[in-house]
Amino acid sequence: MKVTKDESAVRQVTLTVALDSEDLEPFLDRAFRRNRNRVSIPGFRPGKAPRRIVETFLGREALVRDSLDYIVQESLDKAISDEGLDIFGQPDVEVVDVDPVSFKATVPLEPVIQLGDLHQIDVAREPVEITEEQVGKVLESLRYNAAPWEPAERPVQFGDLVTLDVEGTIAGRQVANDQGVDFLPAQDNPYPFPGFSVYLEGLAEGQSKQFTLKVPEDYQDDSIAGEDCTFDVKVLQIKTKNLPDLDDEFAKGIEEGYESLEALKVSVRENLTEEATRYAEREFQESTLEKVISEASIEISDTTTEREIDHILEEQARGQQGSDASVEDYLANLGKSREESREELRTSAVERLSRFLVIRKLAQDENLEVDPEEVDSEIDRMATGAGAGSEAILRAFSSEDARSSIRTVLLTRKVLERLTQIVEGTESTESGLEDSDVQEAASELEDEDAQDASAAASAGSEETKETTPSNG
Repeated sequence: MKVTKDESAVRQVTLTVALDSEDLEPFLDRAFRRNRNRVSIPGFRPGKAPRRIVETFLGREALVRDSLDYIVQESLDKAISDEGLDIFGQPDVEVVDVDPVSFKATVPLEPVIQLGDLHQIDVAREPVEITEEQVGKVLESLRYNAAPWEPAERPVQFGDLVTLDVEGTIAGRQVANDQGVDFLPAQDNPYPFPGFSVYLEGLAEGQSKQFTLKVPEDYQDDSIAGEDCTFDVKVLQIKTKNLPDLDDEFAKGIEEGYESLEALKVSVRENLTEEATRYAEREFQESTLEKVISEASIEISDTTTEREIDHILEEQARGQQGSDASVEDYLANLGKSREESREELRTSAVERLSRFLVIRKLAQDENLEVDPEEVDSEIDRMATGAGAGSEAILRAFSSEDARSSIRTVLLTRKVLERLTQIVEGTESTESGLEDSDVQEAASELEDEDAQDASAAASAGSEETKETTPSNG
């Protein structure tokens, strides 16, 4: 077997492999043994014809083609091993000739990542400040939620709950016909079309009205976008909320039961501070990671980037049109060519790959791993929190793909925590998984090819999949 190597591309090698008759011999012998019972040759019982007869009967090229996949795969594996290549995903193969067999393989190599001095990373933490206005908004929300809907003896106002009969027509064609539908009119409510709520304001119970609205040009249904829609509405019922006074009695009636309004305010402020602190920590970690990525030297093969673009395009198609959607149908709906869409996604692909590779590098450098017991513990915690739905959670996370999603989130969390410790010069501490991270893991499972694992998935490396980090 003769192998020539072209190393001119970045982190990518092109191998040209040519096999001679001696190299093909074991493959042809295996092809003969696979096929001898499948052919009927006059003068021989099934499976008893010698190889030279079977080869003459079928033709040598037929046996070669029957073995081509084996020939290419095994020869390529040997060439990669002999050359000592550290590959990143599956090679792209082009068969040049069949007899004698020759092929070209574009082999993406493991990317090279060089991180900057992490101790010199300087990212400012945003201070956590909770204003009286924020506390007031929560209290108003509590008042609103505590108040029941009651009949209103007056015309419609914004914020009411209005029950309507609604018919909509465009050029005489009915596009809406809803009976007894509940609607919350608001000045900025864009549904069903902008301005609909404005025409309801001031209508009395039992009153009808006809009005015309223009459908937005960017409306999701192209067939009616930009058209005039005539609505006939009738107000069946008007309800409003009479909000309780914001006092000690109100605070005592809240589900948790507070001693006073002041105690409720203190609790609201504490909860807002805790939430804001978690958010600020995530923002700080993300900003720090972005800084590390921007200062890192990353060499990735073109093949790896192109595959990531394909993967993102497939993700978008599935996200918009379902798991069975084709990229071609998705692009047709967008009115874009594959080339145009791929160019638009190139920057995103490089960013996703860079993020994945830097997080993986940090995990390797800091010897961070996720044990199976940690994954089990997190799944058990989620199941316990689900109560009656615990069995469904356990089933959902029983597959290796599901466990990998949890492992990915746990590993990413460890990396971000460790990165924060390095940048700030603090001691390592143990920490559990944030609820937001768990929710992210659950959402990843709704899509077979989780976006956060896309870089590894497109590379096709099982080892890589094990260490693929989450995108947040």
